[in-house]
Amino acid sequence: MPQPGEPVEFVVAAEEAGGRLDRYLAEKLPELSRSSLARTIDKGLVRVNGVTAKASLKLKETARVCFMMPEPPRDGPQAEEIPLEFLYRDELMAAVNKPPGMVVHPAKGNWKGTLAGALRWHLQQQGPSADGEPASTGLSTLGGPTRPGIVHRLDRDTSGVIAVARTEQAHQALAKQFERRTVAKTYLAITHGTLELDADEIDLPIGIHPYQREKMAVRRDHATSREAVTRYEVVERFGRMAALVRVAPKTGRTHQIRVHLAAAGAPVLCDALYSGRNTIPASFFGGAADGPPLIERQALHAARLEIDHPASGERLVLEAPLPADMQRLLEHLRGL
Repeated sequence: MPQPGEPVEFVVAAEEAGGRLDRYLAEKLPELSRSSLARTIDKGLVRVNGVTAKASLKLKETARVCFMMPEPPRDGPQAEEIPLEFLYRDELMAAVNKPPGMVVHPAKGNWKGTLAGALRWHLQQQGPSADGEPASTGLSTLGGPTRPGIVHRLDRDTSGVIAVARTEQAHQALAKQFERRTVAKTYLAITHGTLELDADEIDLPIGIHPYQREKMAVRRDHATSREAVTRYEVVERFGRMAALVRVAPKTGRTHQIRVHLAAAGAPVLCDALYSGRNTIPASFFGGAADGPPLIERQALHAARLEIDHPASGERLVLEAPLPADMQRLLEHLRGL
């Protein structure tokens, strides 16, 4: 039985030629159900002679069939006892200061150590807590089993404020605000290089990168392109080496701030995807060569989120202090 993510290859024998691909695999992998095999083929995880194949393909003698076992379906993240800094919490919603390096919800290769798993521990206790308090009300299920309570997300290496829903009604109310763009988001970024203007608006469409699937890019007149608008204000300049920038995205595209600042000539410092570096040593800005790195992730922090409470309508202003690594980087830059 192949393991998830492990390829297994078959060579079609003379007596097997002429049969359909799905029936051939059913005979070769009797431990898998027909429906499971069909889903695997539909996901493009089966190739014949190196080409993605359909279930109805008639196989020829000596054809090489490569089958990739898909990841098993998940019921959702397991509750994990991971410390979280709550910025707000009531029976309908919560807000957390997400640390850098934490994935928001489970995905291939990141099933553990997620914010979703930590939220289950803190907000979906089974039975009364140790101090006798009743169990909490849980998390919304509208996002699906792997995204309990998740209304919006931050990239793994972006720290800061993230709001979560604890009921389905709250989830709908919060999600509608993101959809209507009535939520105000403010980020702090430390850039590599500086921006020409003290304040400006970047209005450039963003789509999938033409060559690198994990990246986004400024793309005009492409099928994947969508409007993207980002406003920024330079808070502090460090010569032409770097700048502290306050950023307010008006739209919510994937990697929007990172793509727009890079397009403006001042990428987020230590952004492996868009600046080409995944660590900044102390010597990077001309300091001493020894000592620990100044920062080892993109210098981007979701500092403030303004959102209406799903029941009362009260405008909540949720703020997360700048994390230690970005503080250390700023102190270094100010000392040069």
